[in-house]
Amino acid sequence: MTAQQGEDYETLIQFLYQAPIGLIQTTRAGDISMMNPMAAQLLMPLAPQGDLDNLFDIFQGVAPQLRELVDAFTADSGMVLDGLRVATGTGAHACTVSLRLLKLRESALMASVTDVSAAVGREERRLALQLGEAARIDSLTAMANRAVVLDRLTYLLSDNRAAGVRDENFAVLFLNCDRFQRINDTYGRAAGDELLRRIAARLNSVLRPQDSLDSGFARPPTAARLGSDEFAVLLEDLYSVDDARSVGQRLVDLVGEPYRVDGRQIDVSVSVGIVPGNRAIGHADDVLHNASIAMREAKLAGGGRWVLFEPAMRERAALRGSLEFELRQALDQQQLLVVYQPLVDLTDGRCTGVEALVRWQHPQRGMVSPVEFIGIAEETGLIHALGEFVLNTACRQFASWSLNLAGASPQQLAVNLSRAQLTDPDVVETVRKALSGSGLDARRLKLEVTESLAAQGDLVQQRLHDLKALGVNLALDDFGTGYSSLSSLHQLPVDVVKIDRSFVSQVETSAHHRVLIQATINVAASLGMGTVSEGIETEGQAAILMTLGCQTGQGYLYSRPLPADDATRWLIERDRQFPAAAPIKAPA
Repeated sequence: MTAQQGEDYETLIQFLYQAPIGLIQTTRAGDISMMNPMAAQLLMPLAPQGDLDNLFDIFQGVAPQLRELVDAFTADSGMVLDGLRVATGTGAHACTVSLRLLKLRESALMASVTDVSAAVGREERRLALQLGEAARIDSLTAMANRAVVLDRLTYLLSDNRAAGVRDENFAVLFLNCDRFQRINDTYGRAAGDELLRRIAARLNSVLRPQDSLDSGFARPPTAARLGSDEFAVLLEDLYSVDDARSVGQRLVDLVGEPYRVDGRQIDVSVSVGIVPGNRAIGHADDVLHNASIAMREAKLAGGGRWVLFEPAMRERAALRGSLEFELRQALDQQQLLVVYQPLVDLTDGRCTGVEALVRWQHPQRGMVSPVEFIGIAEETGLIHALGEFVLNTACRQFASWSLNLAGASPQQLAVNLSRAQLTDPDVVETVRKALSGSGLDARRLKLEVTESLAAQGDLVQQRLHDLKALGVNLALDDFGTGYSSLSSLHQLPVDVVKIDRSFVSQVETSAHHRVLIQATINVAASLGMGTVSEGIETEGQAAILMTLGCQTGQGYLYSRPLPADDATRWLIERDRQFPAAAPIKAPA
């Protein structure tokens, strides 16, 4: 290198480091090899711990698609991304940066980061003028609000009617975060608000035409926050309903990527309801409501998915609304009752315990199955009052049996906990009060949680350990149908594994199911856990399960769930048939 070339190179380096825009050079994997001071200044809010080693990691919380975009870019060189806008910082330090990403060669990338806060501000002011009033902008996320969506949707529907020909090339998507209240309860409302801003930013980055993962739309989508944790997207100029499905899946995937808020990772999924133009019936409010109904169906199906609206969903929603109102009345008017299904020792036939279950004695409908109302109770928050009623009633009844039935009394009481109850910060105190109010020994109470729930997250795990600290037993319900496996069973603080009825029903005819049940029993025994088989209906099933080593069973072979008086008579008669050789001690 000549002296002149060296001088020119030094001048270039000085220019790059003093440039008013951020400049970054990285490897194909995103590892940063060069970054000027302006880039570090602009990106620091996205990496509060000071970790500026990898470009993709820095943007993971707000633009998780970067790595995928680079991997999908197959040309030797060229523009990978042009002008992705990302909000950084909060409050007085809030800023919007624009990221451009250029592929130099197969192994190197060049990125530029520009502060576009002023330009964004101008855009927002221009948008406010175009919309007519600043009140049409959501103050938390700076997105359009419900009024904007309704106005645009009204225009589309009225324009369709005026033209006399149904134009169906649009779709409405209604988004709602799954179990968002749990995030507010766990991390606080400020963290919840920040998460909503991050979700809004991610929505905008996904839907912005020049940044979308697919080709742009002829007309930019309208994205809005409707309120709380609800968002809407209005897509226009679609080729077919498949476009709406594609966008719905993309939103589920990308909005559902983990977030980092205040140094913590927060996982949240979204449910999406879609109303395509050919099913947009009525006024704008009706269409948006139908989209929310489809979203609710997505939640009922487990969340983290999209569902296309069907007219029959309206009838189901109306029925759920009616049942919600009547369920509130049922709680006030004592229409709910607790029934008890016995658990039997498979080796000697003795009754070892009972499981408390709730039923609804409706004045017009008769006995309503919990399948019809438990989901509604969970959605509306009534599950807390309902669950507390079952727990308190069952504990008092069990204490009465212990006092009055002597050797015929069951030795353990099982009560189910729902998802909402287990994530309730007051659940431990609720159980403590039920025990003290009834005088029931904690060792005689067994709380049952479903396998899919027990395997979820640190919060649930901590709650299970807190309940164990009270001295109660824990059972893993419906084992084999959820997310855990035999290899992870040791990680769950449970005392009993309940083998799901779907396995028990096939134990006489399927060698495969017998092997699975045998493996479950063996692993549970090796961990010091007991096993209970649900849904036993035949003597053959009971005999095989006993041979496989299962200790306890319940099902219609022994008894259906019974009201308290009938259960009392059953317990007395069972004790006559299968008397205990000696008093049974409460489980240690």
